[in-house]
Amino acid sequence: MRTIAIGTLIGLAAVSVVTAAPADAAGHARLDRLVKLQDIRRHQHDLQTIATYNGGTRAAGEPGFEVSTQYVVKQLKKAGYQPTVQDFPFAYYKERTPAVFERPGGPTYKYGTDFETLDYSGSGDVTAVARAIDPDGAGVGSGCEPADFTGLAKGEIALVKRGGCTFADKASNAQTAGAAAIAIYNDGTAPDRTGPVSGTAGQAWRIPVIGPSFQLGTDLVKAAAAGNLTLHVKTSTINEQRIAHNVIADTERGRDDNVVVMGAHLDSVTKGPGINDNGSGTATALTVAEQIGRLGDQIKNKVRFAFWGAEEEGLLGSTYYVTHLTAAQRATIALNLNFDMLGSPNGRRGVYDGDDSEGAGTNPPAGSGAIEKVFLEYFGARKLQTSPSTFDGRSDYGPFIDNGIPAGGLDSGAEKLKTAEEAKIYGGKAGQPYDGCYHQACDTYANNNDTILDQLADGAAHAVQVFAKSTLPVNGDHATARTALLPQAKRAPANLVTG
Repeated sequence: MRTIAIGTLIGLAAVSVVTAAPADAAGHARLDRLVKLQDIRRHQHDLQTIATYNGGTRAAGEPGFEVSTQYVVKQLKKAGYQPTVQDFPFAYYKERTPAVFERPGGPTYKYGTDFETLDYSGSGDVTAVARAIDPDGAGVGSGCEPADFTGLAKGEIALVKRGGCTFADKASNAQTAGAAAIAIYNDGTAPDRTGPVSGTAGQAWRIPVIGPSFQLGTDLVKAAAAGNLTLHVKTSTINEQRIAHNVIADTERGRDDNVVVMGAHLDSVTKGPGINDNGSGTATALTVAEQIGRLGDQIKNKVRFAFWGAEEEGLLGSTYYVTHLTAAQRATIALNLNFDMLGSPNGRRGVYDGDDSEGAGTNPPAGSGAIEKVFLEYFGARKLQTSPSTFDGRSDYGPFIDNGIPAGGLDSGAEKLKTAEEAKIYGGKAGQPYDGCYHQACDTYANNNDTILDQLADGAAHAVQVFAKSTLPVNGDHATARTALLPQAKRAPANLVTG
């Protein structure tokens, strides 16, 4: 790790004036009352300013991410911390210009509506016959087995249905079989899996990798079956290695053998400034870090604030951090609290399903249910309903649970659609995404639900205070009690990289 040099930032607001700490009936300071929405929004405003002056994005490998890193370090230093910056290499990807997808002499398909380019697609300009790969799903999944591509002639474009394996598996099989490009169309298995496929192909490929919508893909497969279907695919991308960063800062007080990690990812996607995803989590963690010192001797366990880099590329920063700890260092981490998207405009109060009561996530490490219970009891006491969020390792808690470390957190929802029942509870519009600007240029400072953000930030602050005082309900107060924890069973890769 190293300490980063801090440059001058433009347009950053002054810190809040310190007043007497709000307290409970016993006179103890309460972190949920110290963490104010106006301070969170101030940090989000500053992150928006950084993106605006740096090409509209704060993605890892871009200037906006570098300045965001400097900003977080500067704010932490102003709050009395000695932050460190952990560098790590990653595979940088960027689309130079929007891809072209069309039938020569026929329709030209609309980028972003009919199809998208998957991250780590190669560059190419291909006009060739298109062939449907295992359209009836006779194998494990369309394009999931090398044998699926037996009938593909070298230089043809492969039409592959989403599902059964990762996008990377499909791209690898297609490239090995000699395909000139691959189009992975959506499978239509759920309302949020009908539009164009948006995600990452996991690693750099030589061939173009695009993701048509379910309807377009289905139409193209029918056309291919009826006779020769010729398609034109053109992509222009950058695939190279760059350096990203994690920012780490510990409270001065507290045991260093029983550490509570509060994490949020700092980067955005390349398409936008990411002020909800995940400027909301970053700003909340920063505000908690600024205020937690006012708890004084209530802090029995050290709290580590972690701002992860390159989450959008596949949880790279948090994975690098956890996997580069020794076994003894990992044993000092009592638990991880993760906050990724807290202000979705059409959002909800989501609590990670740490006890696996929904049966839809991974195999949670022991103690994760106790973390969930702290959140549920807090919101229950405020008579605020919550909804379970699938505990599937999709965000930066994934590497922690993979290594047997209990985890929990909150979120307000991403691209999935709000149900009618949720609309009755939280307001908003049923049948619409929790965040209609998810991974888009419109994820700006205005893309926010103040009420949801304020409430979830309160819940985050409360949990940090509870575990800073004691982790006994989760895993005991002694780090030695955790050394026998076995790594959890391997889960599927994060949703960002799966088919």
